[in-house]
Amino acid sequence: MKPVKKKKTEEPELEPLCCCEYIDRNGEKNHVAACLCDCQDLDEGCDRWFTCKSVQPETCERIMDTISDRLRIPWLRGAKKINISIIPPLVLLPGFLHAASWHFLLGVVVLTSLPVLVLWYYYLTHRRKEQTLFFLSLGLFSLGYMYYVFLREVVPKGRVGPTRLAVLTCGLFLILFALYRAKKNPGYLSSPASNATSLSSSQIECPNKKGQEKAKASLGADTSGSLSSRAVKDDLKGSSRVLAGSPTKVKEDWCAKCQLVRPARAWHCRICGICVRRMDHHCVCCVGESNHQAFILALLIFLLTSVYGVTLTLDTICRDRSVFTALFYCPGVYSNYSSALSFTCVWYSVIVTVGMAYIFLIQLINISYNVTEREVQQALRQKTGRRLLWGLIVDTGQYNRGFLRNWHQFSTLGTRPFHHPAEDIV
Repeated sequence: MKPVKKKKTEEPELEPLCCCEYIDRNGEKNHVAACLCDCQDLDEGCDRWFTCKSVQPETCERIMDTISDRLRIPWLRGAKKINISIIPPLVLLPGFLHAASWHFLLGVVVLTSLPVLVLWYYYLTHRRKEQTLFFLSLGLFSLGYMYYVFLREVVPKGRVGPTRLAVLTCGLFLILFALYRAKKNPGYLSSPASNATSLSSSQIECPNKKGQEKAKASLGADTSGSLSSRAVKDDLKGSSRVLAGSPTKVKEDWCAKCQLVRPARAWHCRICGICVRRMDHHCVCCVGESNHQAFILALLIFLLTSVYGVTLTLDTICRDRSVFTALFYCPGVYSNYSSALSFTCVWYSVIVTVGMAYIFLIQLINISYNVTEREVQQALRQKTGRRLLWGLIVDTGQYNRGFLRNWHQFSTLGTRPFHHPAEDIV
């Protein structure tokens, strides 16, 4: 008799998710329509808030985790999660600007409080070393909303021709392109641990192919390989100390978090959690050796486009007045809501433009003296370097090779390795 073949137990396949279903943080299937169900933490927090009792920080964290997990939009093969930090600018910015358009005094209060709130949130996120999309969302939505108000309220008045509108639109797209380039890899340093491991393993396997006569030698190689793998960190630390005292090589430092030797001017970004070559600072993105030029280009194009858009708007709503005069004295601008909203958006753009102009000026000064913002902050903490113009200019003297050579080096960042002369070593 033929043996009876046993049927293999087939594991039940997971059913595909519809557009409104998702797998929550507990590993269970959930639905977007059930986002308000089973909210014990939120109910408890509201009850304690209504009864004037303090809410525990753990409860607030659980509420935020639940909200961020359930905030999703329908998508193919399952609902997609939305980063909660991109929502506030989309809601608050139009509300604040429309409220500021009701009255002059209300506009002064709102436009004064907006930069304070943004700076407070910036300080809070950097202090907690958190990655957030708030500032990127605020920047992109501000560009889009200002352009929308310009098309809806300014262009229909007939003072802006097709050529001017095309120039402004091209400026907007150039800003987005430069920001896209600036968001790329700033020059992350990769850890050499994997390369060292593969190299030591290949060195260990080679004696094993020569026969049994070298078994002891291969055993010794294994032992030395294990010792060398354990001593990689110590060797790299020692090499960094040697290079620091060498008059012919660039000073290098050991990063305990990334487990690598970083070259001169490289720093560990606390927010990105990785070392970056010639790191300057971290704002919307990490700015380093590979994207510093794109960051400067984005600032320049934004300043030119913003000034051009403000000029066109003021020329439309405050006719027969210069730009500077119309910015501070434009009678009758609050007589109708359209001109009031346009004037409020102009002042919002001016505030943002002044802030970006200050950053752009600092960047130009740092490039001229061949220092990064990270090096400036370290020099201020350690009270080293020369301070000029009440601290606006900080010259560390380490890499300053003259105005033209400094700008030539900046123009060639990311294209070829730059060899520092021996007198640059500290």
